[in-house]
Amino acid sequence: MDAKPLDGIRVLDLTQIYQGPYATFLMAMAGAEIVKVEPPGGERMRQGVGDKTSLAFAMLNSNKKSLTLDLKNPRGKEILKSMAKEADVLVENFAAGTMDRLGLGYAVLREINPRLIYASGTGYGLSGPDRDMLAMDHTIQAAAGLMSITGETGGPPARAGGTPCDIMGGVHLYAGVLQALLGRQATGRGTLVETAMVETMYFTLTSDLSAFHRTGELPERRGDKSPANIAPYSRFRCKDGWIALICVSEAQWERILTVIGREDLIGNPDYGTREDRHAHEKEINGMIETWCRDLPRDEAYAIMRENRVPVAPIRTLADVRADPHMHERGMLQWANHPDMGDIVLPSAPIRLSSYATEDVRFFPGIGADNADVLREWLDMNDAEIEDLAAGKVI
Repeated sequence: MDAKPLDGIRVLDLTQIYQGPYATFLMAMAGAEIVKVEPPGGERMRQGVGDKTSLAFAMLNSNKKSLTLDLKNPRGKEILKSMAKEADVLVENFAAGTMDRLGLGYAVLREINPRLIYASGTGYGLSGPDRDMLAMDHTIQAAAGLMSITGETGGPPARAGGTPCDIMGGVHLYAGVLQALLGRQATGRGTLVETAMVETMYFTLTSDLSAFHRTGELPERRGDKSPANIAPYSRFRCKDGWIALICVSEAQWERILTVIGREDLIGNPDYGTREDRHAHEKEINGMIETWCRDLPRDEAYAIMRENRVPVAPIRTLADVRADPHMHERGMLQWANHPDMGDIVLPSAPIRLSSYATEDVRFFPGIGADNADVLREWLDMNDAEIEDLAAGKVI
């Protein structure tokens, strides 16, 4: 079972920051050969503290090769065009129009290689009135509506933790490339794959849009509470931390009452339906909080879990990084990097039973694969490669 689903697929990776590199990381973990094309100084996300690489770069660029190439240099452009002729996929997430201005856009490269799948991930898409707006996860959260529903009741809009827009954008970009590869099998033709981060976030608002449709009123920010008439649905303070809990069925409601010692409320018509419970949300949450407050977090979590209640401890980043479940499954693994020391590297959260899983390999140094890539892709000799280096093309 050594075969991998994207074995033999060659990808030119011109991506940066989070969105695009996550898409190409998933391709790398599926067996594709990823050549990360960086400017001679390296992608800016490499920079960490001092001379150490940032962990973000390390996580998103495992299992890739690094080729430095000055795309503003005419010789650099010609090299990329020559490589595009040999590639299956090119992925970029520059601002809309950047590759066209360089003379390396889809219209140019498809003439060189009609089978090329050219994937572009942007904030707002390649068309429309917002096409040229600069986009980062923070601003896309605002534009997509996510901030408007995040935060405490009565408080200001808040940013969701992490970088959900970048990663959702990367997932959709990856899926678009896979669709295009399947389409090429049938037609023999490449295509332009386009995803816009603001559009990839729309389906994450399904519950809130449903509530808006149902009531005609914009949902208020509710912090830890559901917009969909579900109760209990909250976070609860324990002696040394918090748990998060939700109830979506009558059986779960009865089990919660049993756990907290309120069996007397089983069958009480005041709590008979989901709507009834939502109307009494404050007092229900108060009962659970009373039960939780003198228990350690892990004990409260264990009791609810044993009684088949949807529950989780609210874990810190340290908790998650050391999670024994994900380490046992191989999603996370400790590694020792010569410059970064002990780090945790993630694998891809996609598994296929009939294919081998790639081992996670450290990210490459800047231009570490220049010579090998140029020999293997373009059959260059040492003198040609040395001349490119002397001319600062690579």
